[in-house]
Amino acid sequence: MNDAWLNALPKAELHLHLEGALEPELMFALARRNGIELPWKDVDALRQAYSFNNLQEFLDLYYQGANVLRTEQDFYDLTWAYLQRCQAQGVVHVEPFFDPQTHTGRGIPFEVALNGITGALRDGREQLGITGGLILSFLRHLSEDDAFRTLEQAMPFRDQFFAVGLDSSEQGHPPSKFERVFAKARAEGLLAVAHAGEEGPPEYIWQALDLLKVNRIDHGVRAAEDPKLIDRLLDEQMPLTVCPLSNIKLCVFPDMAHHNILELLERGLNVSVNSDDPSYFGGYVLENFQALREELGMTEAQARRLAQNSLDARLV
Repeated sequence: MNDAWLNALPKAELHLHLEGALEPELMFALARRNGIELPWKDVDALRQAYSFNNLQEFLDLYYQGANVLRTEQDFYDLTWAYLQRCQAQGVVHVEPFFDPQTHTGRGIPFEVALNGITGALRDGREQLGITGGLILSFLRHLSEDDAFRTLEQAMPFRDQFFAVGLDSSEQGHPPSKFERVFAKARAEGLLAVAHAGEEGPPEYIWQALDLLKVNRIDHGVRAAEDPKLIDRLLDEQMPLTVCPLSNIKLCVFPDMAHHNILELLERGLNVSVNSDDPSYFGGYVLENFQALREELGMTEAQARRLAQNSLDARLV
């Protein structure tokens, strides 16, 4: 199984934070465009900062990087650069997240980010043949009231996204905190996904299923600690959007040799391969597949199943 074969394998990416696809070169270019001084002297110095002991250390740098995104063109350029990577790696469908609170909280109008992103997604369909849709994610370290305000801001643009999600710091912010706002979103006809079982315990996955009534679990690797939960995920064929390189970079597993994605796959769970925040974690979808092959011995048959799972787990 060579890289050309892996590259050509049709795949969907279902767990990608657009703000986390901001490559250092583009970050510096946007900083220059917008007259922003970054705390790093150059691209190399920024890359050297990509050493994280946990999710929160990454998020601190992630939000600092997102500060260069100011105009509709900035968000367009970010999304377009990501879609070009997708085309080069055989990704034919994308369902990315964006975090409006990251931007409205620093004074960027809601529609500035949304219009830039959706404009690029539209051009991606027309020019690159990449299908997909956008997921609006709530930041779980903020309040549910803040999430309600964000949902209210979003409703005039209801046709530009198809689902809501839940991301950011997992520890101490259980899905139950957002039960009411997810109920409101579902009442508006939106689908739902949520990060659960990355740093948080299996209980968070139960809550995402039972309280938020999600259509898909993002991460979910800690489900392996709860046999009853594994049985449920298997019975329901609930998709788990797993991000191997991210899990290593954020110390969810000590190294790739300890990652459980192939074990979950062999048990029949609907797991797929995704890149999460590829600029910060060392690779896009192809690099995640390569890591599984090189460090976990993924076979061609397993690669095909993982890719097909991603296509089967599409929500739009």
